[in-house]
Amino acid sequence: MTSLAPEPRTRAAARARERPIETTYRPRAALDLALTVGVQQRGGKDPAFARSPGVLWRASRTPEGVATLALRQRPDGTVDAAAWGPGAQWALEQMPRLCGADDDPSGFDPSRHPLIARLAHENPGLRLGRTDLVFDVLASSIIEQKITGLQAFAAWRRLVTWHGTPAPGRTPRPMFAPPTVEGWRAIPSWDWHRAGLEPPQSRTIVRAAARGASLERAVRDATDGEQVDRVLMSQPGIGAWTSSETRMRALGDPDAVSVGDFHLAHEVGFALAGARTDDDGMLRLLAPWAGQRQRVIRLLEASGISEPRRAPRLHPEDHRDR
Repeated sequence: MTSLAPEPRTRAAARARERPIETTYRPRAALDLALTVGVQQRGGKDPAFARSPGVLWRASRTPEGVATLALRQRPDGTVDAAAWGPGAQWALEQMPRLCGADDDPSGFDPSRHPLIARLAHENPGLRLGRTDLVFDVLASSIIEQKITGLQAFAAWRRLVTWHGTPAPGRTPRPMFAPPTVEGWRAIPSWDWHRAGLEPPQSRTIVRAAARGASLERAVRDATDGEQVDRVLMSQPGIGAWTSSETRMRALGDPDAVSVGDFHLAHEVGFALAGARTDDDGMLRLLAPWAGQRQRVIRLLEASGISEPRRAPRLHPEDHRDR
């Protein structure tokens, strides 16, 4: 019987391909790695993000190819990074921005509200990081439109696993980088349905993918959040909420506010004023921090402060058998 074991030279080549390239990042300011990078995770079973003891793992599709990035923070705040795959060098060079190196909190005055002052003091390592991978974040944000988080995260998990690329390196569990822009466009209608998405969401992603390269270029060339909004919201099916989510995670925009979110206004109102409010009320409450409103929101999210639930949890509707 022919052996399935590779020849020694093949094994050596395979080991060479599995060897990571490594670097060390020494942040200039306090950094809470998990709090800063963890916002990129889309649910506990995200195929593109994993956590093992002391290590954050991220699979991505960089401009140079698929990469797996592993990050471990030392007690002194230094971050050890290792990356595998054809996009490994890009991932390592981009990694400081993922960890908030470009984040500029100047002008942020937490003393305008006692709760924000306390939370800023308790979370000095919260940074606003960015992936610089616009379409991946845009696709996940479109998936999260108008459905529960559980439904959205399950759909993301299925689509990335079915149509993404296996992550290189020795990951703690099987991981996948998201599809290419053309890969998103080529997903057949029955897989969108099997994943649990309604046609409006799948059509929005497919239409955006048809303009993927020019859309990403226009977003990169934009000089502020308003220009990014104009670019993204010019696409059918993309509104203020989706644009804000993309600005926040892909670009690290410190002022992005996800107007139209099912829970956010209620939570901000409860935390800052003691009562739920609507989007207009939320914007009024956040107005003292204009230019840094996303930072306030992230501090509130990190606090765990939440409005007491008033009704039974919404039961997700499963339309896949229709």
